[in-house]
Amino acid sequence: MSKRAVFITIEGLEGSGKSSVIEFLENLLQRKKFSVKVFREPGSTRIGEKIRKILLDKKNKEITSHTELLLYLAARTQLIEEKLNAALSTYDFVICDRFFDSTLVYQGYAGGLGELVEAAVKLFSLGIKPDLTIVLDSCVEEGLKRIKNKDRIEKKPLDFHKKVRDGYLRLWKIYPARIRIVDARTNLEDICKKVEEILNRERYQAKK
Repeated sequence: MSKRAVFITIEGLEGSGKSSVIEFLENLLQRKKFSVKVFREPGSTRIGEKIRKILLDKKNKEITSHTELLLYLAARTQLIEEKLNAALSTYDFVICDRFFDSTLVYQGYAGGLGELVEAAVKLFSLGIKPDLTIVLDSCVEEGLKRIKNKDRIEKKPLDFHKKVRDGYLRLWKIYPARIRIVDARTNLEDICKKVEEILNRERYQAKK
């Protein structure tokens, strides 16, 4: 595959504003005449959306940690093989709402599966890595308060979500060249301004 797209992933805690930031980013790039494709994880394929429903259904309390991991990996490989590979060779920018960093943090660090997740992510990402990952760092409690009808993941204990935040900060220290932290505890306008500054600083808006 001859990749020409810039692959940007948006990560963050529950209720951190990922959807709003992605909408802003998509509109910003399109105004600058770039072609943009947006995906979400898990999802964006027929099979991935079915897996998403299973994973997020709060009735599915019996899902084990290992099953959860396998389902996320299955949704990701389906997205990569069905749509993402093609998009990376077609568009100027591809944006994904979550990617493998979520698995490393949610199932690996907070979920306690550790090195198993690291090995599985490396294998089942099929060689695809983001060029830039923006992590929206927000207050755990405030983010959860914004969500009225919580899904299975959002209903996990507060301590789990605090470990998720710690996990993202750990990844940032491990991969500082790829991951950028944005303080999402402020208003949306300021958050979007910081995201735009990151793109300008990385000169991605001139990369086609």
